[in-house]
Amino acid sequence: MIERLLEPLVAAQVLATAMLAICFLQSGIDKVVDFKGNLAWLTGHFSKTPLRGHVAPMLVVVTILECAAGALCAVGVVQLALGNGAKAALYGAELSALNIVMLFFGQRIAKDYVGAATLVSYFILCVGAIVLLAR
Repeated sequence: MIERLLEPLVAAQVLATAMLAICFLQSGIDKVVDFKGNLAWLTGHFSKTPLRGHVAPMLVVVTILECAAGALCAVGVVQLALGNGAKAALYGAELSALNIVMLFFGQRIAKDYVGAATLVSYFILCVGAIVLLAR
């Protein structure tokens, strides 16, 4: 298994997928653990936007999708390391990219351009992982 992980393509796949797993599991779990705090902050963040009445359902959807993306990526890391394919990792990376697009949309609607710009690096990681995993 160690020799497999030292192959450049496999190493890149595992590392990119691990980054996504960490990012989305941490973010999703934080939203589950502190749902009320996140809801309060986001309610204020979107208070002057057309999305103001939809914050709670949007938060639920984002939380579920972040946890799912992180879990798929975590399973994908194990599968990649064991040589059992990249399907879970690829689905996790694709779901991660969808999450980032949703978050980017929200940041732009809220006119939080700095927050939206921060998401671009995560999106690049997602797209890079998708390309690596689709090989």
